[in-house]
Parts: sequence; structure tokens; C-alpha cells
Amino acid sequence: MAGKDPSVAGTPATSGRAMEEVRDEGAIRATTLPPGWDEAVDLEADPATIPDPAQVEVPEQLRAEIERLMRLYPDRHSATLPALGAAQKVHGWCSDEAMQQVAAVMQVTPAYLSSVATFYDMLRTERPASGYVYVCTSVACHVRNARKVYEALAEEADAQGLEDVDLREFECLGACDMAPMASFDGRYVGPMSVEDAPEVIRQVKSGETVLPGRGLGDGDFSLPVPAPQPEGEPEPPKFEPAGGAWPETADVDPPPAEGPPPDRPGPREPLSPGTSLAGEEEEDEE
Repeated sequence: MAGKDPSVAGTPATSGRAMEEVRDEGAIRATTLPPGWDEAVDLEADPATIPDPAQVEVPEQLRAEIERLMRLYPDRHSATLPALGAAQKVHGWCSDEAMQQVAAVMQVTPAYLSSVATFYDMLRTERPASGYVYVCTSVACHVRNARKVYEALAEEADAQGLEDVDLREFECLGACDMAPMASFDGRYVGPMSVEDAPEVIRQVKSGETVLPGRGLGDGDFSLPVPAPQPEGEPEPPKFEPAGGAWPETADVDPPPAEGPPPDRPGPREPLSPGTSLAGEEEEDEE
């Protein structure tokens, strides 16, 4: 149908685009759908199996780390996230080979690990890029114009021809006190503004440190000075019922009712035994 833009693998979801078309500043961010999300399950396929540890070659350092992580929890499944993170450090991403190795050590199916890896943004299931720029657009950053910061970075990346860098919106990165912020290959930088975009993209493209002095952990980094607060005790908030409260003054007392009093029906008679209405007579049994 003309005008329709269905969501397909590798393109933003339709719901996000629909909200963007009406210029909703709080629109759901465009989320890339994983390949195969709309494919039917193959009911004829063989059931998932746990890899045989004797047939899967696992780097000794990775095996030792996964076993150490499993000992930290009463249920080995609780070590899934850190184990996948350890495999990602070794392989650069959660490839099929990496998940096969983790599955062999943890004795779970690769399908179970895939269901976890595809849920969390920090776990990469596609071949890694040369750099990562994650712009937080969650609540604390969103209210400080983070969406505009992301859009400015994306536009500048296209203008400067930035390639092989994963630039995306991201869920909360846990640095709300420096909002709006972004992560550049794990280095937290903020607060950021739309005006920073040209210099930031230039530095990313040339491999320079992004905005020196404004990264968490930089020697001269400091959080922004908070806005001055009024002296004295804070004034308590004023609460009023919906529509406001009626002022307690003689001038605005409600006027007296005019006309005859309303015709209200009198009280009903008690129900007669064995009947459902007052005054209803019982029928004689024949």
C-alpha cells in the first residue's frame, strides 16, 4: 500500500517512525530489528542440544573465567550475562563460535544464550565496528534534550563521512548526574550539547580523545555546578482538589437554593414475605 513503511530487519520499527512523523518529541527511539525476527519457527528442526565439552575447543583463559563466574552463584544460569561478557572480550562480539564455547562450559543450549544476548544492547551479536558511540536517551538525559544531541551527532556523522562506527541511541548508562551524556568506546562524556556535534565527530573520525576534560575519569573533570537554591526552609507544595477549593469568605458563599424543593420519592414499604416488590400480594395456591 502506498505510503506504508513496514518494519523489516535492519530498519527502525514502524511504531517509532509513526510517532516521529507527527513530530512527537517523546517518540519511541528507532530500534533496529534483529534479522529473522519475523520468520516462523521451524517446527521440523532438530531440538536444541547442549554442546559436548569434549568436542568444543574453548580458550583456557575463557574457560577458567566462566567456571569462576558459575561458582559465584547457586544456579549456574545466573552467570549467563557475565559469561557472555567474558566471551565478548575474547572474541570482540558474541559470535556463534563464542556462544558455542560458553554453552559448552555452562552446559546450556546456544539458543538459550542467544535469547539473552539479543535482549541486551551491551552484548553485540553482529561483527564489531571500529568504534562505538552510545548516546543515552533515557529519562534523565531525555528531559535535557538528549534526543536533539543524538540527532545532531547522526547528521554530523553523515556530513563528515564517518564510517564503521556504531552510533546509536542507548538505554540508561547510569550517569544521570552528567546528563545529557554519551559513551565513546566505554568512556563517559558529558554534559553534551548540540553545538558539540561537529567537534565530537571530527575527534571520533581522527581517533582523538573526545572532549578532553569532560570525560568521567579525566583529571580535571568535575560535575556541573548545580543551580543555586533559595535560602531558608523550602515552601511546602500547595494542594487543592480538582477544580480548586471554594474560598472561605462571606462574599462568595454559595447562593441559597430557589424554587420548590426537589420532589424526592418517599421510602419504600418493607417487602412482603415471599415477594420481590413492596405491597405485592402473594398469589393463592390452587
